[in-house]
Amino acid sequence: MSEPRPDGPAPSPGRIPHGPFRPGDQVQLTDPKGRINTITLQPGKVYHSHKGSVPHDDMIGSPEGSVFRSSGGVEYLAFRPLLADFTLRMPRGAAVVYPKDAAQIIAMADIFPGARVVEAGAGSGALSCFLLRAVGEHGLVSSYERRPDFADIARANVEKFFGGAHPAWRLTVGSLEDALAEADVDRVVLDMLAPWETLDAVAKALVPGGMVCAYIATTTQMSRVVEDLRSHGRFAEPYAFETMLRSWHVDGLAVRPDHRMVGHTGFLVTARRLADGVTPPARRRRPAKGAHSATGPAAPSSGAAPEGPAES
Repeated sequence: MSEPRPDGPAPSPGRIPHGPFRPGDQVQLTDPKGRINTITLQPGKVYHSHKGSVPHDDMIGSPEGSVFRSSGGVEYLAFRPLLADFTLRMPRGAAVVYPKDAAQIIAMADIFPGARVVEAGAGSGALSCFLLRAVGEHGLVSSYERRPDFADIARANVEKFFGGAHPAWRLTVGSLEDALAEADVDRVVLDMLAPWETLDAVAKALVPGGMVCAYIATTTQMSRVVEDLRSHGRFAEPYAFETMLRSWHVDGLAVRPDHRMVGHTGFLVTARRLADGVTPPARRRRPAKGAHSATGPAAPSSGAAPEGPAES
């Protein structure tokens, strides 16, 4: 477990996302065909490819957005990687949360500067980086990861991106249900196989009006977490959704969608924490016939009627 953040103003993380390139900076070199190679600048080192070489010393001290010509005559455009670039190329233990989903988590879970956020699990550290960016140096992100090997990968990735230990991050090896020690938490983000198992601990930790956000992969997981949030009694009506990202090819008058897109990566479910002692209003939506069995939610048969409109 890393040490908790000390009281008072926190020092800035070591990573400097602007200014001239410095030794230790990560740099993305993009060739004329759009292929990207990421290197870490070290004095005296040389970047080699089948298109020639570029000395690191030529890049150190140059501003971002510079162009460097290799010994083979190929021009490379140099930038520091954005957080989205870094997370897609970071070393992985668990699968990373895609930037499109991380952006929705930040927006739809309303992660704000100074927020106290609990994350389970840390995975490879991609979402931890986005959360830390959102809460800032005066917030707190407490990440819980059951697997020590994943925790080590997450710690290395977060420290690599921020240039050292982030003052607002606390990483705990253990399950959220057993190890959660925080109280008065503003937001809880659950990236795990069975988020419904943590709802008692989440409800206890969240402040009234706080929000839980679950990131799950399958429709069965989504159905289970939504129904368990509804039946728990301490959460308002959950909201379930997914996002899809499609880029476009734009070249003069040739404007069309790209042939490949980032489709389904995961579902998001959000819900607000009710005040203590409050009973949530009864739902007035008319369910489809066969949507619920005597033992819990079940998939409707092929002949089931579509869900009707909400009653007024």
